[in-house]
Amino acid sequence: MATSLPEAMADIFAAGGILAQRLPGYESRPSQLRMAEAIAATLELPEDEWPDQAGMLAVEAGTGTGKTLAYLVPAILSGQKVVVSTNTLNLQDQILTKEIPFIKKYLAPRLNVICIKGRQNYLCLYRWQQLLASPQRHLFADDRDTQRVADWLGETETGDRSELSWLADNAPLWQAITASASQCLGGNCPDASACFISRLRKKAGQAQLLVVNHHLFFSDLALRRFGHAEVLPRYESVIFDEAHHLEGVATRYFGTSFSHYQVVDLVKDLEAAAQADLVGRVKEGVVQTARALVKQVDLFAELFPRERGRFSLLQFIDRFPAWEEERQRLADQIKALSKQLVKAAMAGESWQGMQRRADEMLSAFTAITEARDPSSVYWYERREKTVALSASPIDIADELQKFLYEQTRKVIFTSATLTTDNTFTYFFSRLGLPGDTPTLTLATPFDYASRTLLFVPGKGFPEPMAREFPTATQQLMQELILAAKGRTLVLFTSLSAMRAAQEVLFSRLPFPVLMQGEAPKARLLEQFRDQTHSVLLAVASFWEGVDVVGESLSCVIIDKLPFEVPSDPVIMARMERIKGEGGNPFYDFQIPRAILTLRQGVGRLMRSSTDRGVLAICDVRLFSKQYGRTFLKSLPQSPVCRELKGVRDFFAEETP
Repeated sequence: MATSLPEAMADIFAAGGILAQRLPGYESRPSQLRMAEAIAATLELPEDEWPDQAGMLAVEAGTGTGKTLAYLVPAILSGQKVVVSTNTLNLQDQILTKEIPFIKKYLAPRLNVICIKGRQNYLCLYRWQQLLASPQRHLFADDRDTQRVADWLGETETGDRSELSWLADNAPLWQAITASASQCLGGNCPDASACFISRLRKKAGQAQLLVVNHHLFFSDLALRRFGHAEVLPRYESVIFDEAHHLEGVATRYFGTSFSHYQVVDLVKDLEAAAQADLVGRVKEGVVQTARALVKQVDLFAELFPRERGRFSLLQFIDRFPAWEEERQRLADQIKALSKQLVKAAMAGESWQGMQRRADEMLSAFTAITEARDPSSVYWYERREKTVALSASPIDIADELQKFLYEQTRKVIFTSATLTTDNTFTYFFSRLGLPGDTPTLTLATPFDYASRTLLFVPGKGFPEPMAREFPTATQQLMQELILAAKGRTLVLFTSLSAMRAAQEVLFSRLPFPVLMQGEAPKARLLEQFRDQTHSVLLAVASFWEGVDVVGESLSCVIIDKLPFEVPSDPVIMARMERIKGEGGNPFYDFQIPRAILTLRQGVGRLMRSSTDRGVLAICDVRLFSKQYGRTFLKSLPQSPVCRELKGVRDFFAEETP
């Protein structure tokens, strides 16, 4: 009798199995085997058991479970065409450089796997030729760098910019030659046969396992609504790792956007192309109209307040009496450029792509500035040098149901943080998952009870809204860091709080104090690891993806509970929707979001079974407010201490 896929997992993950025999340092973990069996069973489910939509599974797998192998092995052995989607490139790299080589060697030698990144990671041969022909190419790079790219093109099979390790992240040269979707000429491109994206699409069609990130996946899914895909071929099943990010990423791609920068970028390309391809009146018409458009969009951007951030577009429109006139001026100017590009397209097929960009720009601008769809929220973002207008869906559940769940055989979600208050209710509600979707919760195998301590200040410590809170928190951080002998990651909920603390701690501590923004993230983490008794101050992205094993990270301090400021227009619209439906936005939305963020931050401490340390949350609301219990129930089972003496005693017990 043939062994089922779930039964086969024991031969691989159990004690004495293939992993134990072949993978150095492997320890059999019951939770990893349970996860692998559950995913295998989901992938093997007959379709008639889920007639209306995909078979689904949500797995919360605590740090140390070994979830990456637990989903890769059954996915590959299922024989299905599977997409694995992650939130970060780091996890993609780990899968491709660590897990896949092992699986190919011992489990699936014929496995065909490919990593697909967003278009902006690949060189566009047509834009490269344009750059070489442009008399303005020296504005983007010197001849030496241009020659280095030319030499690389003679060797590369992928056109992937990650192979150009010497090229800076924000290099103007790459911006001039990248293969962005808005600039793609498609079948009209003279370099279509050699196109790296086209070749990648063909390879993807032949691969069994596709490794992508969430941004690419949802960019592709959003395009499928209109009947075509960007890069991904048809797939049977999808596994989302780091799935707690899905709502945010999907919201971006199921919406519409228009930016000042898009216009400037198009005009820059037009001017360069016109110099090389057009003559006479056609050239003159395109260039003059394009330059007039830049002036008009500059004036349009100046209408918006200078304060940086995201704000309600409809509120701005309601307060601006000349809005319709200004909006129409810009729309007319984009239309004028599109008409000029129709003439240019007669001179060469490559100009059809430029015309399409202008038409899509006009369509997006019109959709955002004219429509008042109650299912969308309209907002603008003021950045340093540009203004962007957007329309985003308030809820994405309907889009996911229609374009993902109904079109895919199996959909599996996993992350170290999917539950709040020990339930999947919030996660299910945001992604539109049925309440009876199967779930699996696997606690971390790490021994938090005996190897960690949770410190929260005692009674009398000011709450975050109190005037005394910043000073008291900075003093408390100083005491905690001294007790830990450095070795501390301090996570803040705002840039201003981080910078204020840095000014104080830098002068008071006898340890190196590193701060986010002073160097690239990877370099800061390298310094933090290497300088054992150092301190790292950070916000935002450092709450996740920081994986420092060992003594260098022995204490994590969090300044306060990470509630979002509810002024963001998308957040406000979602809270209003919940309120309108009879819910409580604070308990149904804000608290669950804050819990997920807090759990990510807390998860930075224990990265291996031998790690040991203190978690400190400088927010007495964990005990002074009723909702604090909900946060505490969602945290690891660490002993709680509310006096600094307990922290000092904990570190004094360390083995010399």
